[in-house]
Amino acid sequence: MEKCSHHVESPMKACSEVTQNAPKCNKKCGNSADYSKDKHKATSSYGFSSVDDIKKDIMANGPVTAAFTVYEDFVTYKSGVYRYTSGNALGGHAVKIIGWGEDHWIVNNSWNDSWGEQGSFRIAFGECGIDSQCHAGKV
Repeated sequence: MEKCSHHVESPMKACSEVTQNAPKCNKKCGNSADYSKDKHKATSSYGFSSVDDIKKDIMANGPVTAAFTVYEDFVTYKSGVYRYTSGNALGGHAVKIIGWGEDHWIVNNSWNDSWGEQGSFRIAFGECGIDSQCHAGKV
């Protein structure tokens, strides 16, 4: 899929100018496994009541999904631990928390690998509501 620029000036086309067609799913495993037997689905989902609960679940089960409010200053993020400083709310955004540091989450974003820290970012615990909107699923 063609890369595009999310919300910022860039040599790439703006995403609103790019037609994105999802690649066809061929429903085959790359390792010759049986696709229909290799799929796993969540049976239920759950939220969390604290940063420590989120950390424990990531250690036990892997990444969790999260939603947070995106502000104007976030779209120009390049590196470091993000903390809201200025601008209006642009809306909500869903991401994947993959780990943490001393005072922040390590997060994968969907805006391409030329944004932020090669497509990822760090955000302070609790910032923009991210801790209160985390969920995971039982497989």
